[in-house]
Formats: sequence, C-alpha cells, structure tokens
Amino acid sequence: MILTKANNVFDLKDMFEAGTDTTFTLLKWAMAELIRHPHIMKEVQEEIREIMKFKPKVEESDLHKIQHSLQLVIKETLRLHPPASLLLQRESLENTKIQGYDIPTKTRVIINDWAIGRDPVLWEDPEDFLPKRFLNITIDYKGHEFELIPFEAGRRGCPGIMFAIASVEHYYYTDSTGVCPVD
Repeated sequence: MILTKANNVFDLKDMFEAGTDTTFTLLKWAMAELIRHPHIMKEVQEEIREIMKFKPKVEESDLHKIQHSLQLVIKETLRLHPPASLLLQRESLENTKIQGYDIPTKTRVIINDWAIGRDPVLWEDPEDFLPKRFLNITIDYKGHEFELIPFEAGRRGCPGIMFAIASVEHYYYTDSTGVCPVD
C-alpha cells in the first residue's frame, strides 16, 4: 500500500473510532447493568466515596486504591457484553486441529467472544451479571487467560487496552459529595 495523506487520515480515523466506540459501548453496557442491579451500583459508589472521603477530585495517586468493586464490574461487563462480539479474523499458518476440528492452512478463523463469555463450561450462571465471580480468580481482560479476551490476546491484541480501561474508570469517578456536574 502506498502511504498517502488520505490513507493516513483514514488510518487515524479508524484508530480513533476503534478506541472510542468500543469504550463507549462498554460504558453503556456497564451503566445498563448497574441500573438493573442498584445494589451493585451502591457498592461501587460506597467504595469510591470511602476512599475519596473529603477530597474534591480523584488524583492519579488515588487510582490504585479505587480498584476493587469497579474492576469487578468492568470485568463482568466485558465478559457479558464484549464491545466486539466477534474478534478480528486470523488466518491459520499451518494445518492444525482444534477440539477435534481440522483447520487447514490459510483458513480464516473468527473467535466468538460473546459465546466464550456465556459458555456454561467456563462460567457458572453465565447469563447473570455477577461481578463478584471475579473476586477469588486471577482471570483478567489483558489476554493472558482465554476465558476473557475482549481486547484479543497475544502480540496482536489491542494496543489501546490501557487507554480504554483508564477511560472507563475515569468515567465513574465523582467528587466526594457523589454529585456529578451536568452539562
């Protein structure tokens, strides 16, 4: 491909849309689930208020403290409502066999992340929004465990994973009174 100004503009547009659209999709689903489960929303709010006490705003040094219930909600939302239900397609480099299926060389493979998040073999009560399921397990969304791969996995995983999570976490922070300004 020849690099032109037009190509660069389209590439930047694609990166911007990929980074913002998926983040907003995650935020919408998280808010919908919290509205449907007000007791969980209350836990997240109480945790943030307890940590922040009388501080007017969240500082960068506070971020590591505000992780527990908010992180659980983010993981559970990513499991139940992955922003991209079908991950980017890949092409097999050699003949292989996956769970009894022969995959010839140069076969395009698409991973259904939505189905992984609802697999009853992997998840107890897979259709239910239960953030506490992540309390005592090390599964994370960074692509190291294949039970939860909303940002894909391996060296071709999403380069904007930390930006996306930081954007979602930032969205939930309020001042110490619990009131968010409205535009």
